[in-house]
Amino acid sequence: MKEKHSDLQESIRVFALNELGLDLRERDQSEEFQKEDWQACAKQGIFGLNTPKRLGGSELGTLESVEALESLGYGCPDNGLTLGINAQVWCVQAPILKFGNGFQHEKYLTGMVDGSQIGVHAMTEAEAGSDALNMKSIAKRVDNGYRLTGKKQFVGLAPVADTILTFAVTNPARKKWGITAMIVDAKSVGVTLHDSESKMGLRTIPTGAIGFEDVFVPDENVLGKEGAGASIFNASMDYERSFIFCSHVGSMARQLDETVAFAKDRKLDGTPISKLQSVSNRIADMRLRLETSRLLLHQAARLVDAGKRIPLEASMAKLHISEAFVENSLSAIRVCGGRGYMSEWGVERDLRDAVGGIIYSGTSDIQRNLIAAMLGL
Repeated sequence: MKEKHSDLQESIRVFALNELGLDLRERDQSEEFQKEDWQACAKQGIFGLNTPKRLGGSELGTLESVEALESLGYGCPDNGLTLGINAQVWCVQAPILKFGNGFQHEKYLTGMVDGSQIGVHAMTEAEAGSDALNMKSIAKRVDNGYRLTGKKQFVGLAPVADTILTFAVTNPARKKWGITAMIVDAKSVGVTLHDSESKMGLRTIPTGAIGFEDVFVPDENVLGKEGAGASIFNASMDYERSFIFCSHVGSMARQLDETVAFAKDRKLDGTPISKLQSVSNRIADMRLRLETSRLLLHQAARLVDAGKRIPLEASMAKLHISEAFVENSLSAIRVCGGRGYMSEWGVERDLRDAVGGIIYSGTSDIQRNLIAAMLGL
C-alpha cells in the first residue's frame, strides 16, 4: 500500500522500525516492560508532540500528533508499548494540560515529556467499571488538602507509575458533582503500587491495581476545582476514546502490508493465494476497515483542532477502530494459515493485543449505548 508521509511521520516510522520491539517475542512471553524503549521514544520527542514548547514539546496540532503516533504504530510491533505511550499522552498529559495550572504543567508535564516520569490514569474500581462515576474512593477535606483512601484496578503502567491522575468523591451528597480530580505522587506515604497482573494480550505493558490508604493530597494537586472531576473525566474521554488507538491504526496498516506480501508470495499449485477470490476479498475488507478507521480518527482530530467537543465522534471512533483491529487481526491469521497461528511469526499476537481494545476505555457495548443516547434513543 503506497502512502505519502510527512518528514516527521517518516522519521518516526524509521526510528520505530530500527529501534523498538527488537526482542518482542521474548518480552511478550515473559510479560516484560521495556523502559529503555519508553525512554528512547521520549528522546525522539514522541511524548511532546502536542505539548507546548515551553514544557519541552513540539506544540503540534492534534491531527499532526495523531499522524505521528500512527507512524509509531506502523514501525513498532509492540502494541503494549504504543498503547502505554498513547495512554500517557491522551489520558494523563492532555487533561493536565487542559485543566491544570502553570505550576502543575511545570511540575508534571516536563518530566513526562522528557521520559523521566511515567504518568497513569486511574479511574476504574471493582464496583465502578463501565459505571465509572459510581466510585467508592473517598477524599476527606483536611487542612491544606485531602486524605485519600480507595483502590483503583486495571490501571495500565500502574506498577511503574511515578505520577497518578485519579478521581475520588469529596462530597458524597452531591453525587457525581462531588467528584474531584487529583494528581498523586506515586511515592507518597500510603500509596501502594501492586504487582502486574497477567493478561491475554498487551503483555508488555504492566497492568495492576493502585491502593490509597489515607494519602495526603495537597490543595496544589487538585486538577481544576473541587467537584469538577466528573466534567474533567467526561471531557478527557473525548481524547482517550478518539486517540488512544492512534498507534493501533498504524499497526493495522503494517498488518495489511504484511498480509498482502504473504498472500502474493504463498503459492497453491504454483499460483499465489492472492489470486483466490476468498483471500483477496478478505484482504479488501481489511483495507476498507483500515481506511474507515483512519477517517474517523482524523475527523475527530480535526474537530478538536477546531475547538469543538466530540463526544459522539469519540465513541464512534473508539467503537469502530477497536472492532476493526480485532477483525483485521483475525483475517490476517486466516490468510496466513499455520504461520498466522504460530507464535514465532507474531501474527497471532496482534489478535491477542486487539481484543483488549473492545474492553478498555469503555466497552463496545457501552459505546453503542452512548451513541444511541446521543441520537435521542
